[in-house]
Order: sequence, then C-alpha cells, then structure tokens
Amino acid sequence: VKDALLKYDADKTGMVDHALESAGGNVISTRCTESYQVHQAQVRILGIPVYHYSTNNPRSIIQPDRMPGQCWAFKGSQGYIVIQLAGLVKPTAFSLEHIPKSLSPNGEIESAPREFEVWGLFTENDEGVHLGSYEYDQNGEPLQSFIVKKENNEYFPLIELKINSNHGNMHYTCLYRFRVHGVRHL
Repeated sequence: VKDALLKYDADKTGMVDHALESAGGNVISTRCTESYQVHQAQVRILGIPVYHYSTNNPRSIIQPDRMPGQCWAFKGSQGYIVIQLAGLVKPTAFSLEHIPKSLSPNGEIESAPREFEVWGLFTENDEGVHLGSYEYDQNGEPLQSFIVKKENNEYFPLIELKINSNHGNMHYTCLYRFRVHGVRHL
C-alpha cells in the first residue's frame, strides 16, 4: 500500500515525464490550433477591470495540476501541439489524462480527446516520425498510458501530439495533461 501511495503521489505513473514543464519541457507551437475561451478571469479595482488573464493556456498540459477547467481547450475536435522535451528522449510510452466523469459538472467528458497520434520531431518543421495512433477511452481510467507502437532507436528533442477527434463535443476539445515517457540520451 505504501509503494502504491508513493507512486501515486510522485506522478501517478511511476515513469519520468520528459514533457513536464518544471523539468524543462516547453510548448513550442500549437501550429494553427486556436484556443477556445471557456472562461476568463478578471481583476477589478473599484469595479473597473484592470487585468484579464486566461485560465486556458497550452502550457497547462505539461503542468501537474488537474482540476475541472484547468485544461487547454481548443476550438473544434482537431488540434496540434509541439512540445520541446527536457532533453533528447527515445520515447517508450505516452500518458494522456482527463478529469473523470465523476468530477464533470454534467457527468460527461465529451470534450476529452478520442483519437490521437504522436510524432517524434527533430525540428519543429520536419516531417517527423510517426510513433503511433491511439484512442483515449472515456469510460476508462482518467490517466491512460499508451506504448510506442512504431519501434525506433531515435532520440527526439520534440514531440508533436495531433488530436484527430474528441468524444462528441462540437465546440471544443480539452487537453488536461500529456506525458512523454522514455529513455533520455546522456
């Protein structure tokens, strides 16, 4: 029980996340994907708005906090994000996390990604190496891991996540957390 609690407390997977922002990961690009403004916070002084800030930021997918609304929402059901890893990494698995249905205000997670692909990139604009196509199960665990399907020996500085569909939301898709696991080049 103690080992299970330590694993959960560490990052729920027991695997290093090379995309984690606090470890050196960075969002490089969302290509042509447009953020969807679900809500915006506002600071007011004497009733006058002086500062607006959005809680909808692509960087949220490489940060550890996961509460309802703390996601990157983008318009539609298809989108891209390119992440610079904390070093050169040979990916072995990926993890995608969404909030559970039990924490959703309406009991559904239609905005969760469904079909997605992961590509290894050497530069932001290269063709890339397809590492696999996957499907997030909305009825499964909130944190789901996927093994690299296309074996390779390459170490990549960048990973591209391509969302091809969601679970039925016509307006937006929410990405809560994406992790990249693998072997770091020394």
